[in-house]
Amino acid sequence: MATIKVTQTGSPIRREPSQRATLVGLGLNKMHKTSELEDTPSVRGMIRKVAHMVKIEG
Repeated sequence: MATIKVTQTGSPIRREPSQRATLVGLGLNKMHKTSELEDTPSVRGMIRKVAHMVKIEG
C-alpha cells in the first residue's frame, strides 16, 4: 500500500483539543517531527483537519 510522509510545521499551542489529539493520532507531537503513514481515507481526513499545521510529501 502507498505511504505518505507527514511533517509537523505548526505548533498546537492555542489550538482546539481535537486538533491536538489529531496530531497525536498521526504520530506527531513535536515541531518538525516526521511520520510515515499508510495512504487511507481515514488518514487523509485526519490530515485535512490539521492541514494548516502539517506538510505532506508524496
